[in-house]
Amino acid sequence: MERTILGLRVECVEGDIARQVGFEAVVNAANRELLPGGGVAGAIHRAAGPALAEACRPLAPIRPGEAVLTPGFLLPNPWVVHCFGPVYGRDLPSDALLRRCYESILALAERNGIASLATPALSTGVFGYPLAEAAEVALGTVAAAAPGLTRLRRVRFVLWGDRAREAHERVLARLVG
Repeated sequence: MERTILGLRVECVEGDIARQVGFEAVVNAANRELLPGGGVAGAIHRAAGPALAEACRPLAPIRPGEAVLTPGFLLPNPWVVHCFGPVYGRDLPSDALLRRCYESILALAERNGIASLATPALSTGVFGYPLAEAAEVALGTVAAAAPGLTRLRRVRFVLWGDRAREAHERVLARLVG
């Protein structure tokens, strides 16, 4: 599904975040230390190669809601935006911290002249954030930021499985009837 919000193209697709050809940046669902791990972080680090972990080392640790930028190395994308999302129910208030994640990502992309980025559904894996609630926060934040974005023109939500894609599509359809 694809919709346009004030000139910003927003997409929801199923796929592999480490294989997003044609995007200037991908978002890594990072941990505090920006280390390779499982899930999204593991996939991105494996695809980018060991130089990514080396580039991350001096930037760590980061706090929930914070985003940092590194080169993409062996990824098909020049940049990786690393963001540490909240652990649902532990990092409080979870909704405000998740909103801050997307605000930080969008601001970092805008400051660095990044025109297109692909992001997973942050905090919905092992961090336990419920999909429907996460979709509301993520897409609501992107929609709210759209009027102020001048460089970023395309945001793709790369989702794992039908449930995640459908949850995001429902919210996007409601936001942009």
